[in-house]
Amino acid sequence: MNYRIEHDLLGKQKVPESALYGSQTARAVENFPITKVTINHFPHLIKALAFVKVAAARANGELNLLAPEKQALIERVCREIINGQWHEQFVVDTIQGGAGTSTNMNINEVIANRASQISGEPLGLYQALHPNNDVNLSQSTNDVFPTAVRLSILLDFQNLTDALERLCITLKTKSDQFSPVIKLGRTQLQDAVPMTMGQTFHAYYTTLKEEGERIRRDAALFYEVNLGGTAVGTGINTHKDYASLAIAHLVLISQQPMVLSADLIEATSDMGAFVAFSSTLKRTATKLSRICNDLRLMSSGPRGGFNEINLPARQPGSSIMPGKVNPVIPEAVNQIAFQIIGNDVTVTIAAEAGQLELNVMEPVIAYNVLESMRLLTSGVDLLERLCVRDITVNEDQCRHWVEQSIGVITALNSRLGYQMTSRLATQALESGKSVRSLVLEQQLLSNDEAELLLDPKRMLRPNLS
Repeated sequence: MNYRIEHDLLGKQKVPESALYGSQTARAVENFPITKVTINHFPHLIKALAFVKVAAARANGELNLLAPEKQALIERVCREIINGQWHEQFVVDTIQGGAGTSTNMNINEVIANRASQISGEPLGLYQALHPNNDVNLSQSTNDVFPTAVRLSILLDFQNLTDALERLCITLKTKSDQFSPVIKLGRTQLQDAVPMTMGQTFHAYYTTLKEEGERIRRDAALFYEVNLGGTAVGTGINTHKDYASLAIAHLVLISQQPMVLSADLIEATSDMGAFVAFSSTLKRTATKLSRICNDLRLMSSGPRGGFNEINLPARQPGSSIMPGKVNPVIPEAVNQIAFQIIGNDVTVTIAAEAGQLELNVMEPVIAYNVLESMRLLTSGVDLLERLCVRDITVNEDQCRHWVEQSIGVITALNSRLGYQMTSRLATQALESGKSVRSLVLEQQLLSNDEAELLLDPKRMLRPNLS
C-alpha cells in the first residue's frame, strides 16, 4: 500500500495514500484494533454525524464565522455522506478511548479531504477546508458525539418498533385463529386449569404491544441534546447565538424535534437517557426470550413432549439423528436476548463510570445501545417471519392433555370444597382414573352436574353467578 505523510500534534503519521481520512483517524486505527466493528457498521450514526456538521456549518455561516464557500463545501460533502457515499472511509473502531474524539475527527478529516478532491488539491494539505479550524468550528467532540449518537438512535429506532408491530399483528392473527382450541394451562410446569391457545397468543400480543409503546416513549429522551456546549458545557469558543441556531438547523435537516438542554453542563456528562433506553431494550428482549421458551416447550416432542403446536421446519436438526428438526429460530432469538441483557449491564456500568464534567465511556455505551437495537430488530423480524407466521396447532393433542389432567378439579372447589377436591386429586394421581370418573363413582355429583362443572369451556372465564 502506498502512503502519504501527514503531520499533527504528535509529529509525522503515515496515512493510506487515497484515504479521505487523515492522521488522527489513522492513529485511532492503530490504537484501537478492538472489536473490528467500525463506526460505519451503523450507517445512521454516520448520517447523524453529517447532519450535525451541516447544522454547525449553517449556524457558523449565519454568524459570519465561516466563509460562504467553506460552508458550501461542508454541505456538499455532507450531502454525499448522507446519501451513502464515503461510508467506507469511517474506519475507527466503535469502542475507542478519547470519549469519541476519534469518531469526530474521522468525519472532520473525511469532509476536509473530500473538499480537497473537489477543489483539485492534494489530500492531506487541508487548504480548502481544515478539519479543526473549519469543519469543527464552534464544536467539541463532547457535544458533537453525544448529539450524533442520540440522533442516530432517533433515526433508527423506528425500524425496531415497525418490526414489533408486524410481530404483534401476526400474534393477534394467531390468537384469533387459535381461539377455539382448548389447551391445558400450566404453572411451575405443572398442570393448572384449561384455557385456549388463543388466550396464550393474545397474552404474547399484549405484552409486546406494551413494549413498542415503551420504546417510543423512552426514545423521546434523546430529543434533548447539548450541541453548543463544546468542551464541558460552558459553550467556550462559540457565539452566544450559536447553540440556538445550530439546534434550529439540526431540527430542519434531520426532521427530528431536537431541543437544547436547559443545563448544558449537566447534559454533557449525563448518560441517563442511554441507561433508560438500554433497560427498555433489555426488558423487550427478556419478554421476547420468555415467549420463545414457551414456543419451544409447547412444540417439544413430537412424541416425548407437549406437541401442542408445530413450529415451521427450517433446517435438519441433527448430524446423527435422522428426522430430527429443532426450534432453531426461537433458539437464536433466545441467544440474541442474552447478548442484549449483557449489553445492558455494560451500559449501566459505563454510565456509572463517568467522572466530573464528562463521561469518557460514551463510545462503549453507544456501541452497546446501537448493537442491542440492531440485534433486537433482527430477532423480532426473524421470529415473526420465519416462525410465528407459520405456527400451527395440534388440537387433538391439546384436548388430550386437558382430558388427562387433574387440574380441572379446581372447578369443583366451589361445589365440594378444597379439602374434598384435594383428596380426589390424590386419588386420581394414585389410581390413574379421571376426576370425572371418581366423582361419579363416589356419587359426589350427578352426571349432569359433573358434565356442567367439568366442562373445560366453562373454565375459560369467571363462572360463578
